[in-house]
Amino acid sequence: MSSIHTAKPSHSISNYLILITVIVVAGISQGLLLPVLSIFLEQKGVSPGLNGLNAAALYVGSFAMTLVAERLLGAFGFKKLIIGGLIFVMIPLILFPYFPDIKIWFILRLIVGVGDSALHYAAQLWVLLVTAPEKRGRYISLYGMSYGLGFSIGPLGIKLLGYGQAVPFWVLFICMAAVLVLVLMKLPNSRPEKVEQGQMPERRFRRSLTWAWYALIPALLYGYMEAGMNSNFPVYGLRIGMDESQISSLLPFVGIGGLFLQFPLGMLSDRLGRKKVLMSAGIAGGITFMLIPVAGTHFWWTLVLLTIAGGLVGSFFSLGLAYAADILPKVLLPAANVVASFYFTIGSIIGPNLGGQVINWFSPGSMFIWMGCMYLLFGVAGVFFRRKPELQSVVE
Repeated sequence: MSSIHTAKPSHSISNYLILITVIVVAGISQGLLLPVLSIFLEQKGVSPGLNGLNAAALYVGSFAMTLVAERLLGAFGFKKLIIGGLIFVMIPLILFPYFPDIKIWFILRLIVGVGDSALHYAAQLWVLLVTAPEKRGRYISLYGMSYGLGFSIGPLGIKLLGYGQAVPFWVLFICMAAVLVLVLMKLPNSRPEKVEQGQMPERRFRRSLTWAWYALIPALLYGYMEAGMNSNFPVYGLRIGMDESQISSLLPFVGIGGLFLQFPLGMLSDRLGRKKVLMSAGIAGGITFMLIPVAGTHFWWTLVLLTIAGGLVGSFFSLGLAYAADILPKVLLPAANVVASFYFTIGSIIGPNLGGQVINWFSPGSMFIWMGCMYLLFGVAGVFFRRKPELQSVVE
């Protein structure tokens, strides 16, 4: 694993807090943009399928950035990549309400996706590299919870639409501008050291997929759920008769459930094993998602079900990576993280599109039936996954 030229240890906590602040506003931007723009397009009469396709542009940009992020980081360093990511997110924010054209929004969402991916890649890798091994787990958990917190806060910006369509975007722009100033003034310039590759990248990725396929699928499911819920739930809510205020109040509880259960599920996985927890959470979460249409327009029942479902599957990305770390030798973990990021992005692209088409083809509630079936299948598939015996000694 590569290392970085870090500032003195006494500065690492302040740097970490700044990175946490960056990731909170990044979460807010994603949590806000997906539902607000979906509501705008639904009100314009755009079909759910086209609505979902437009939303997926953000993740296409994110996917493109992932392909070059490692090279850009080596060339410019952590600070400059984070600054670039913030700027790429901020500029489209103030353009969305003034250029209400679906084609322009597609391009703007691509740019946001590029910036958001740069932020995540640089910030998460920096946290991994500057944190002492004995504290890495708790710091990464807090990092993930911070993004979840921001993502849960984001949909509340829908309430600001009552003051004008541009207001949510300007409020978020101002918040991100303040964070940008903080990064410019306080974060040190650091970049990863160049390392020699021990084996061909293709071989590392292939082995990661072959040996830990079950541990990497949760990243795909989490990306599908996160993007699909934020893009398609507003359409679902409007179609069954909910108003914008109810939708904006309900949507954050998917993330809030994940915040509540992230640590408990992590601790349980340490005791019972990661695979058992992933299987159980997948089956229980899938059933809970399938019950949501039964609640209809009942606000409190829907809130409870969203919280439970989000809590059960909200830790899938981190639990999956932890399980991959249990299975794979350390030399393959960087490759596994890259594969997980690709899976997450692919799921995020598929989620809004497939969910929108399912709503179009069948009924609004069918998006939850389909999502529930995916998690149920994942839970059952765990029965067929076996850790390769020859890896036991390699990992240990």
